[in-house]
Amino acid sequence: MSVLFLCYPGCSTCAKARSWLEEHQIAYTERNIKAQNPTAAELEEWISKSGLDSARFFNTSGMRYRELALKDKLPAMGLQERISLLATDGMLVRRPLLIGDSFVLVGFKAPQWEEALATQ
Repeated sequence: MSVLFLCYPGCSTCAKARSWLEEHQIAYTERNIKAQNPTAAELEEWISKSGLDSARFFNTSGMRYRELALKDKLPAMGLQERISLLATDGMLVRRPLLIGDSFVLVGFKAPQWEEALATQ
């Protein structure tokens, strides 16, 4: 089993998640979310597969999120508008993302990752 791990090299949470994957000997393909931003098609698939509201995919603590004043704008945006916006800049996307055949995990919570990978 191999999973897709989307991260940003300068992110401390991503570094913890990478260490966790290696400690648990999980095979993964790493992708720099800034250098290779998720496409609109990928985001649409991942949001659907995750079962989460699309707002959960936004990096609400990021500078870009604040610059665009998305806290106020996001509630009025439709799904396709949100996906299009996320696809423009990887720094808008919450990270890390872990993508498996049957799951999409947003952010790093070790118990949640362990549970998802156990059933993979």
